[in-house]
Formats: sequence, C-alpha cells, structure tokens
Amino acid sequence: MSATKQVEIESIAAGGDGVGRSDGLVLFVPRTAPGDLVSVNFKSKGRFARGVVRSIDRASSARVDPPCPHYTRDRCGGCQIQHIEYGVQLAQKQQIVRDAMTRIGKRTVELPEIVGSPKEWEYRTKLTLAIRTVAGKQIAGLHRYDNPAEVFDLRQCPITDVRIVDAWLEIKQHLDLLPTDDAELRGMVRVSEQGCAFVVIGGNQWSTIGEFADAMKSLIAIWWEPIAGRRQLVIDRRHHTEPLASFTQVNPTAATLLRNHVISAAKATQPGTLIDGYSGSGEVAIQLASDGVKVTAIELDADASAWSAEHMPGGSVAIRGRVEDVLMGELPADVVLLNPPRTGLDEGVPAILENAERKPKRVVYTSCNPATLARDVARMPGYEIAAMKSFDMFPQTAHVETVCELVPSAA
Repeated sequence: MSATKQVEIESIAAGGDGVGRSDGLVLFVPRTAPGDLVSVNFKSKGRFARGVVRSIDRASSARVDPPCPHYTRDRCGGCQIQHIEYGVQLAQKQQIVRDAMTRIGKRTVELPEIVGSPKEWEYRTKLTLAIRTVAGKQIAGLHRYDNPAEVFDLRQCPITDVRIVDAWLEIKQHLDLLPTDDAELRGMVRVSEQGCAFVVIGGNQWSTIGEFADAMKSLIAIWWEPIAGRRQLVIDRRHHTEPLASFTQVNPTAATLLRNHVISAAKATQPGTLIDGYSGSGEVAIQLASDGVKVTAIELDADASAWSAEHMPGGSVAIRGRVEDVLMGELPADVVLLNPPRTGLDEGVPAILENAERKPKRVVYTSCNPATLARDVARMPGYEIAAMKSFDMFPQTAHVETVCELVPSAA
C-alpha cells in the first residue's frame, strides 16, 4: 500500500537521489535538492523506501532550473542532479565520499578536498546512445531514470560537446544502414582534434557498412564491435592514430587535473619502480616512464595494452593480463597505481598488497565509485590513508572520482 509523507531533503545519496527522514523511515527521492520540503508518495519496505515527488512545498535555495528539456520532459537518466546549483553539487559529492569511507571503509577521514570541473557544460567528448526501434521508428537516445527499459529520442545534450551532438543528429538520418540483426545496438561518438569517430556496438552482420560510410563522410573513423568477435576498424580517415575511443577521457580538461595529481602523488616518494594496474592505453604509465621511472603497466584489453606497449619508453613494459593474476609476480615495487572500473578491485588484489613481503611505499588508488573504494580500503588494514582528494569529472551527475593515497601503517 502506498503512503504520502512530507519530508525535508537533507542530502544527496550516491546515486543522486535526495535523502529525507521521517519517523525512523529513510526516503530516497529522485530529482530533489538539499533543503527541499516535499510531499512524497512511496511504498514502504522496512526502514527504507524510494519515493516520488507529489509536490514541492518549499523549494530549496540550491534548486535551479535545468537547461536541458530532456531532463524534465523525458525524465532523462543521463544526468541526476542538473536541478542543483553547482557549488552544492560539489559539496554533496564530498559528503558522499566521506560517508562511504566512514560507513563502509571503517576509516575516520576528513571531508576530502574536491576539484571542480573547469567546464560545467559541454564537457563530454564522447556520448553513447541506445539504438532501437520504437513504434516502428528507429531512434537513438538515452534511458529514462524512472523506467530504464524505455528509451527516448535524444535531440540535444547540454553537457556534451556540440560537435558530438551534431554528429549524432547526422547519424540518426542513416540508422537504417546499421546492423539490423540485433534488437538494440549501442553507438558511441567521440570527438578529438581530428574530428568525430563512431563506434557501433552489437549485431553480427553488417552488410551496409560501405553505404553507411559513404553517407557519413564527416566521420574520421568507424569501429564495429559485433556480438561475436573482436572490435574492428572498418573505416579509417584519420591523419594519425590515437587511443581507442573507449580509453579516452570523457572530460579531458578535468582529466588533465586528475592525471597531474596522480603523477605528482606517484612521484612523491621518488620511486625507482612502479606498477600501474588497470593502465588503459598507458597515458600515466608512459609519462612516468618518460620521466625515468621503471614502469610495469598492466591492462587486460588487448588493443589498449598494445597501444601502451608501442609507445612505452625503453626499460618499461606493458603486460596484457588481469591485475589479480599479474601483480604478485611483478612485486616488489616502490609505488602501485590502481584505477579499476566501477566494480572496484578483484578481492585478490588487496590480499596481494596486504600480504606483500615488502609493501609498496605508496598505493595511489583512483576510483570512480566511493562505495567500492571504501570496500577495498577496508580489505587493506595494513595501510593507512595518507591523503584523499576528489575530482568532479561529471558535472550535473552524481558521479565523482577520488584519488586515495595509502601508505603502510606504522608498526
């Protein structure tokens, strides 16, 4: 049975929902802001419930009008907090990181410093859309936040570089030339100084590649990742090669700030040897190796590892493999860098670092998920947090990147 309560929103949770409390019940309410007084419809499930705003009875001073029409009209799930003033977004992300480290990591930490994005809008340099047939019409768009099974047709995106949006609008005129043997494809457009590249993900047969390429002469490269088989470059009009779109940063200006911080943290102990786990295309590893550090870069993706190996200075190596399989054999090292996906570290990685005969002087862990970062830190009681700093790579969303520096605990 549904019920209605009036609650004041106190904070923003990790997924972007507002959090309010009433009579021992914790309510998670999407599209609310700290300080809102809202009437909420909900179905109780014990102490926690997810609610839907019935009315905003008193709007927070942190609330702003979202500029994207899709955000309200189509209930776009791409952004979660576009309705919140940017300074408040940053403050809430700081709190999310500290709460996770306290609650899950069981560590007492100060509120981490957070570095805002140099650009709050039009910062994204790649955009992935779902491509499917809806009511007999092919569309490319994003999923609704309150019904992820539904996709709406995207026409604009104010957090994305306008060149990407323009490329997508052109691609959408030729969706009938993409693979048709899959219920839903995904497409990713990425922009660089050379122009826009396109990655098609899905399908097993693509007989109209040539027609699509002829129709889309504005694209500098077209990749295809079929359901069965490896990623393949089907059209290449680039002047020079560059890392794959899947391994380039979404927000390059903010990523530069984060990368420089990681490099500075890695160099703090003047390491002679360093292991870079989950190294991607090796941007950090190659820079450190160029600065004279003997680097071992570990990456599972074959193409990214090959790119890293090709550009790695002599004396350093790129190894293709899983970090949990390779790490033990490459220790000891003065510094270990870790930058895993949102799922965090395989449990074997903290175990290896915890039980190493000679622990690294510093572990620099870059995380895009405060919860899995805190979980992994809890699995390494032999290390203490020396420093923690967050970076806002994705304004208008609930995502936050955090660099956590760990050092061996004093005996």
